[in-house]
Amino acid sequence: MQLALVAVALGLSNFAASIGIGLAGVDSGLRFKVVLTFGFFEAVMPVIGLLVGNRVANGIGSAGAYIGGAVLVAVGVYNLVQARRASGGHPVGDAMPLRTLIVTGAALSLDNLAVGFGLGAESVPILLAAVVIACVSVAMSLVGLELGSRFGRVVEHRAQDAGSLVLIVVGVAIASGAL
Repeated sequence: MQLALVAVALGLSNFAASIGIGLAGVDSGLRFKVVLTFGFFEAVMPVIGLLVGNRVANGIGSAGAYIGGAVLVAVGVYNLVQARRASGGHPVGDAMPLRTLIVTGAALSLDNLAVGFGLGAESVPILLAAVVIACVSVAMSLVGLELGSRFGRVVEHRAQDAGSLVLIVVGVAIASGAL
């Protein structure tokens, strides 16, 4: 039960970011990229946190939220600037290049480093934790993409701007401890 609650708490930031990503439109390629990227980072970061140990996990600890939040704000601002520069917009699924999605996934999962150490200290099997956290995150990300896509159809001409703003808000929420 504790592991499920931790997984949901960690998945909330991915859910919110996925809504922002989904605003520009969703196709099967984007779904696959998000599932692969977010699932990978959500599974691997707790394992790294456990392996790296207390020293690094505690050192990153609260700074992880600030770093992750700042990176998400930077990605949101970058996407907003790119949307303003683009002449014809992006086709569905091309709203976020893979490298940007990887940076986003890594930023969203920085807090998992400290969580991995904490779960190890509680004698939670780390591989089970990694699988549960990744599965919950993937499910929440897919729901977020779908909600974002549906809302994006309503605000079509401003979808990429709205998605960028959502990433900025998620980054600020993570840095402030609200997510």
